Amino acid sequence: MAPETHPNLMATGPQTKLPEDPALALLTERGVDAVLEVVKDHPTSSLCWALLAEASLRTGELEDDIAGYAYARTGYHRGLDALRRSGWKGAGPVPWSHVPNQGFLRCLWALSVAAGRIQETEEAERCAQFLRDSSEEAYLELSKGQPGDAD
Repeated sequence: MAPETHPNLMATGPQTKLPEDPALALLTERGVDAVLEVVKDHPTSSLCWALLAEASLRTGELEDDIAGYAYARTGYHRGLDALRRSGWKGAGPVPWSHVPNQGFLRCLWALSVAAGRIQETEEAERCAQFLRDSSEEAYLELSKGQPGDAD
């Protein structure tokens, strides 16, 4: 008997597009080496948390994987807050093509990768599926270009 499948609730409903992230302009101006200064001034920026998580996950060291997990989880929750403020009701696509959404989507992928590395298998799978359900384009882009592999 085939496993029961459920409809992708994220694929239905209106797209959610986050507002511009002021941290992006600062990072563009100052460079990514200034991410700590920028996140201090813009702690709600998922993009900043994503950059910190991705940098930590690049080393492959357990200590950095755990730091990456914490950074990604922070950015993920900040992103959920921003999505809700933008009218997201827990369903509907979050398009990768809209640049302000990319910080949240990158955090979601980094959280999946980091969770997998610390043996939080259910969370790794849930986050990877949430990313796919939110934006298949983001999943395809991030799974080929970011550190680690959630699958």
